Amino acid sequence: MVAGLALALCAAVCMGTATVFQALGSRRTAKAGAGATADAGAGATAGGGGGGGGARGRWGTVVAVLRGWPFLLGAGLDTAGFGAQVGALLLVPLFLVEAAVAASLAITAVVGTFVLGLRLRRGEWTAVAVVCLGLATLAVSAGREGDGDGDEALRVTALAVSLLVVALGWFVGGRLRRGRAVVLGAAAGISFGLTATAVRLLPETSVLGVLAEPVAYAVVVSGLGGYLLLVQALQSGSVTAATAAMVICETVWPGLFGVLWLGDTTRHGYGALAAAGFAACVAGGVALARFGEAGEAEESQGA
Repeated sequence: MVAGLALALCAAVCMGTATVFQALGSRRTAKAGAGATADAGAGATAGGGGGGGGARGRWGTVVAVLRGWPFLLGAGLDTAGFGAQVGALLLVPLFLVEAAVAASLAITAVVGTFVLGLRLRRGEWTAVAVVCLGLATLAVSAGREGDGDGDEALRVTALAVSLLVVALGWFVGGRLRRGRAVVLGAAAGISFGLTATAVRLLPETSVLGVLAEPVAYAVVVSGLGGYLLLVQALQSGSVTAATAAMVICETVWPGLFGVLWLGDTTRHGYGALAAAGFAACVAGGVALARFGEAGEAEESQGA
């Protein structure tokens, strides 16, 4: 139990900090690109002409972000966070792990104050405190991880649903004019929830045995698909709306699935306390949703 809790907290810290450094890399590249564009424009004006290269410039910006140390550090932290999340899912209930993942936004907010110079309002500091209290409550009240892993039909269904959610999210989100960010954010959250659920559904087997399991591919499809949907959501409208929808859809249904289907439990007599702690983590995460993209949070502070 202690090891699982430590891994869940490690996942939250790594993922929350990764967002900050990825935002830092994007910000530095954007500033460098703006300076280069200004210099190029001045040169073109002085020379009486201008060059094209718009597409080349955009690709150059992308490559610059990928090569920068903040992005590489963020990617490494994200990878470590996912590994810690997988380890936690094998040791503690789903609702505890998913609540910790939602709490990563509190980490983003706090680390962002030091790295990006973000300013948290009083209500946001309160939300950070609520998330911490919720996690502490869950740590006290969580029981054992259930021993259910479902049958073969459920594991095949998990893969089919993963494909369906990604495809529908991409199709519907691409055709909406209003509420696109919310729909795509919700689809991303459902996909991330499927990733966690699929990890729990993996049976104990050898490495080669895992490669033959449909649910192993559900982890890949829902994880990568959820990331692509989230990127589209953050580019489609309100970061706050997209991230709030993602947090709710990523945490609530997997937690209930773990309790109702996989046999996850709380300590005897602590059910209500665990529910309150879980609700506090989700509510705090939603309240901090604007930090789902730390770079935009910084811009809004400067506005």
